[in-house]
Amino acid sequence: MLEIIDPILVGGGIAVAMFVGILVFLRIGWRIGRVALARFGVTGQSGIGSLEGAVFALMGLLIAFTFSGALTRFDVRRAQVVDEANAIGTAYLRIDLLPAAAQPKLRETFRQYVDTRIATYRKLPDLAAAREELARSQRLQADIWSQAVAAVRGAENRPGAEVLVMPALNQMFDIATVRLAATQMHPPTIVHAMLFGLALAAALLAGYQSAGEKGFDWVHQLGFAAIVAFTFYVILDIEYPRLGWVRIDAIDQVLVNLRAGMK
Repeated sequence: MLEIIDPILVGGGIAVAMFVGILVFLRIGWRIGRVALARFGVTGQSGIGSLEGAVFALMGLLIAFTFSGALTRFDVRRAQVVDEANAIGTAYLRIDLLPAAAQPKLRETFRQYVDTRIATYRKLPDLAAAREELARSQRLQADIWSQAVAAVRGAENRPGAEVLVMPALNQMFDIATVRLAATQMHPPTIVHAMLFGLALAAALLAGYQSAGEKGFDWVHQLGFAAIVAFTFYVILDIEYPRLGWVRIDAIDQVLVNLRAGMK
């Protein structure tokens, strides 16, 4: 499987919900604070500042960790593209060790395989098309392996060719699996849910704390809601690259260059 959500829709929807939710909770907190001021006076709000600071600190810490984790996984995915290009290039060069009669067909299958590997990720966010290309690449893997096994077992095979060719093919297939698994490596949903909840809790406390002001400061409240919601969206977008505004398509040029050099 490839990515199962589309952050343009899901992540964007969650960010909009967070933006609206923060504004609502700011307003609710402000109204609760106004009632508390009317009933208990200014002393009724003592100690709220420390609670507010603790919640904001926890939210900032969670944002920092989720943002850092998303960026780390983003960099790992880019590095994996380079690793796959290197593995395919090495395996392609070692075809020279096989009998001359087996080389042309195997090289053509390699070229088709690289084309499908490039297309698999380029067709995102069209998941159906990407999965179709993925299935095709897996069929070509089996074909490449079968041709290589037949070649190394042939009478014209060079001594030692099997030791060099087959591990290279295995490495090429392994990195494809690693890249596929990387698309499913994300933090538990509860982490993002906790961040969402903390943002609402912080908004409630911030609204309560601002109850002593003469009016509801829409400029600052809108700015706060927009910044937090946009940060949350960017975290999701980095977490699911190729599906949103954050892309890693440029690194695919490594595979494209490799394919161009396969003569």
